Amino acid sequence: MSHSGPAGQYLDAAIDLLRRVRDEEAANVAAAGALVADTITAGGRVFAFGAGHSSLPAQDVVYRAGGLALVNLLAVPGAVGVDVVPATLGSALERVDGLATAVLGASPARAGDVLFVVSLSGRNALPVEMAIAARSLGLAVVGVTSVAYAAETTSRHASGTFLKDHCDVVLDSKIAVGDAELTAEGVAAPFGPASTVVASALMQAVTATAAAGLAARGVQPPMLRSGNVDGGHEWNRRIFADHRERIFYLP
Repeated sequence: MSHSGPAGQYLDAAIDLLRRVRDEEAANVAAAGALVADTITAGGRVFAFGAGHSSLPAQDVVYRAGGLALVNLLAVPGAVGVDVVPATLGSALERVDGLATAVLGASPARAGDVLFVVSLSGRNALPVEMAIAARSLGLAVVGVTSVAYAAETTSRHASGTFLKDHCDVVLDSKIAVGDAELTAEGVAAPFGPASTVVASALMQAVTATAAAGLAARGVQPPMLRSGNVDGGHEWNRRIFADHRERIFYLP
């Protein structure tokens, strides 16, 4: 594969972004990891939310081999990935006032828990309201977003604010407005989105930091193993049994 071709150019762009977040967001990743470790040590629970494609990094840390068993998906019906038809309905739901408050109020989340809110732009009503409502209930909020959008676009929330304005910790994905890393002659629109790659990497970096932080405190982090290795299912069943009161994706 030639590095000068579009595939190589895309991968280089993604690698450059990952290097930027590694170098520029290290302190924020450490803070988010410590917040998760603090929450788990204190008996709290962890939730992750994202709408549309921003749901993918949130889902990536839920019931995941090599991940923390205590991370739960906070799902908004119709806004999880592209699970509705037409898919454009999901985009419309992101702009509905009151939806996030209703979903959060019906969820098991409570004061002392931590909520990750993933939103590339951080400008739509749903993620902004989710962060505001979560903090009002006593949850800590970690936002995974591109801060550039706050400088170059306008908010779609009634307050005129962005997700970044309502977080205890902000993880800046560094994604440029429009989420497209490439242009080419004959292609009318820019292409090559990298937000999922970077946001997922940030989520996994926080998970790794939290796991190491728990171990440093003498707390065994409740990590899941792959069901495709011998003994994996048995290991996970023990983890589920030991931490059932903080896991909400099981029947």
